[in-house]
Amino acid sequence: MGVVVVEVCDGNLITELDIEDIIESEYPEVAVLMNECLSFCGMCAVRPYAIVNGTRVFAKTSEEALDKIRTKIEEELAVYAD
Repeated sequence: MGVVVVEVCDGNLITELDIEDIIESEYPEVAVLMNECLSFCGMCAVRPYAIVNGTRVFAKTSEEALDKIRTKIEEELAVYAD
């Protein structure tokens, strides 16, 4: 099984959800890293987002972003499934 890392900025809008708990409970093989800053301040201030294995995933609402993060996680895990 592959490793998927989801990085989240502490100051981002997506933190209104318990993103770490939600993702890690749904996907035990995924690590969620909460960081003080991911250096995307412009995006961080206006859009909920996370970085999934190096790819920015964002949306207009936290719930939409979470759905897109789940989709990206599924894509990443599919690469390692055989």
